[in-house]
Amino acid sequence: MDLKLLDAVASRAERAAVAGFEGGGRDQLLPALHAVNDRVGWISQGALNLICEALHVPPAEAYGVASFYSLFALEERPERVVHVCTDLACRLKGADTVCDVLTEHVGAAGKARGGVTWLRSPCLGVCERAPAALTFQAGDPATTELLAPATGASAVLAAQREPAGDGPPPVLHQKEGLRLLRRVGVVDPSSLDDYRAAGGYAALRNALRMGEAAVIREVTDSGLLGRGGAAFPTGRKWAATAAQPAGPHYLVCNADESEPGTFKDRVLLEGDPFALVEAMTIAAFAIGARQGYVYLRGEYPRALRLLRNALEVCRERGFLGVDVMGHEGFSFDIEIRRGAGAYICGEETAIFNSIEGFRGEPRSKPPFPVEQGLFGKPTVVNNVETLVNVPLILTEGAAAYRALGTEASAGPKLFCLSGNVERPGVYEVPFGTSLRELLALAGGVPEGRSLRAILLGGAAGGFVRPDELDLPLTFEDARAAKTTLGSGVVLVLDDLADLGGFLLRIAEFFRDESCGQCVPCRIGTVRQEEAIRRVLATGSEERPLLREVGGVMRDSSICGLGQTAWNAIESAIDRLGALQ
Repeated sequence: MDLKLLDAVASRAERAAVAGFEGGGRDQLLPALHAVNDRVGWISQGALNLICEALHVPPAEAYGVASFYSLFALEERPERVVHVCTDLACRLKGADTVCDVLTEHVGAAGKARGGVTWLRSPCLGVCERAPAALTFQAGDPATTELLAPATGASAVLAAQREPAGDGPPPVLHQKEGLRLLRRVGVVDPSSLDDYRAAGGYAALRNALRMGEAAVIREVTDSGLLGRGGAAFPTGRKWAATAAQPAGPHYLVCNADESEPGTFKDRVLLEGDPFALVEAMTIAAFAIGARQGYVYLRGEYPRALRLLRNALEVCRERGFLGVDVMGHEGFSFDIEIRRGAGAYICGEETAIFNSIEGFRGEPRSKPPFPVEQGLFGKPTVVNNVETLVNVPLILTEGAAAYRALGTEASAGPKLFCLSGNVERPGVYEVPFGTSLRELLALAGGVPEGRSLRAILLGGAAGGFVRPDELDLPLTFEDARAAKTTLGSGVVLVLDDLADLGGFLLRIAEFFRDESCGQCVPCRIGTVRQEEAIRRVLATGSEERPLLREVGGVMRDSSICGLGQTAWNAIESAIDRLGALQ
């Protein structure tokens, strides 16, 4: 390929970062960009030239990819960056105060001062310990420090020194009735032996004995529905992929939970990473895949470290690679692909583009992933929570699994409680548990406060009033109540919460995270935010305009981001009487 490069030369550090990528394919573009950004702190034109030469990617296209992600910098900035979450849960818990203190002592957001800068960030996925901040220090290797909960003083201190680590392990308040979370905080997440002593790899052994078709039948009979929000039957997805004659088949684990208020997958990854590896291996066996990918949020350094360790140990011990667990002819391995700050990459086809080295924009469907997915081949995409249900099914049996929950919503479900609640965290309950019961597990709102509303499903979800707490938490009951469980967000607002400011932040989030590919979403999210700003500033009547814009986005956007960008705001208007 005749590449037209600009006149810029890479530094020694940039050349060292790109070394080893020579001759790779375009699918190595995202890892190469990470390598430079991690080593130097930003991606210069010289580094981009070097990456383009190594991977034979046109510079304009490489620039388009690099500029797509918020964690990459294409202009020089300090090696140390403090990302302060200003999203929904952190906003409720004082993120604005943290930002004010940093502005006073470090300078304005995005301005370099004393070898450091700080940035306002979307959700960092540690909503149970809000407000949160993440310090990144470029180098060989790059280092991070998670501050959660953060204060203005701790954020200023973090800006002045090198990062001290990737934060403490997850803590569960709930101790009884756990299945999916039973090992979190109990076993050493870095030890395969501990995992096996706690029942690990019994499910894979059962799967290898049963055979591919029987595994798919068991998962189908269990009634397992996808836990990422769409609630698609997992067994049906696996069966459709396994039946495709084209090959190879691929398996992708969506670990890019970027929905504000969602952190359950992070808790699983940090507390029980071997469970995900085993579950992916079972899924790969069932659908006939030899290669799997975990698309992991770039803001999860602790999860990255523990998952890398799990993969390395499993390869060494024969649980990944050729002839897995001695089963002749079954070979499977997993590669981690780090996201780089793009909510849209949680959409299944946007993940494919991101892994393949293109901008993380959704694809039109059909064809569907089970027919043409990653690299144009049949692909299964499941999120972390969905997959870790599979070992439970193959050890307890489909009938026992289905006995938990309801007929249409089987099994246990993880919910992420955050905001103005006494004990925020991840809670595991059977489907059918009421919202009131779930809130009681977390201690309810703080003493002296009263409940104003609950946001179910995150920024793309809907509000529930205090008089609706007896709602059974199932997919079917949520639909009947004209709301959604989404990814399991339960974000509690008390009587002191600024509902108008909260809705504005939702509108800002969708404006920022729209990939811009389709006009309804690209323009609609901006118009939605502008209208809410006018309401809050002047009290103008904007509800007819908001309904019109929201309806257009819902009916004509390419993907779920635009289709759901109006959901929470519509719900606040109709159920809470907001923006009047």
